[in-house]
Amino acid sequence: MIKEFKEFISRGNVIDLAVGVIIGSAFTAIVKSLVNYLINPFIGLFIGGIDFSDWVLKVGDATFKFGSFLNAVINFLIIAFVVFLIVKLVNKLTPKKEVAPVVITPEVKLLEEIRDLLKEEK
Repeated sequence: MIKEFKEFISRGNVIDLAVGVIIGSAFTAIVKSLVNYLINPFIGLFIGGIDFSDWVLKVGDATFKFGSFLNAVINFLIIAFVVFLIVKLVNKLTPKKEVAPVVITPEVKLLEEIRDLLKEEK
């Protein structure tokens, strides 16, 4: 069982996933900081602040804090948009890989001709 676990851990996919999760959490902290300390205050200049956490709905003994949920949705949309812009910028700056031309073998050509003939028969 330990040998199997060692093989599982030493596979590249698990290591890559672990690195991705660690970098993702660090990136999340950066994006949250960007949104909380730069973008939200900038938006707050125009809307007068975006804090709906006081909005609640009370039904009997139950309290529904839909304002906090609305804050979370707004923060998610802002974070998603910022991540979209960052990914778009990174894709623009990253050199594109050259795509190798597709080589059509005689067998493939023959199969395409057979396919086309069969289409014509229908």
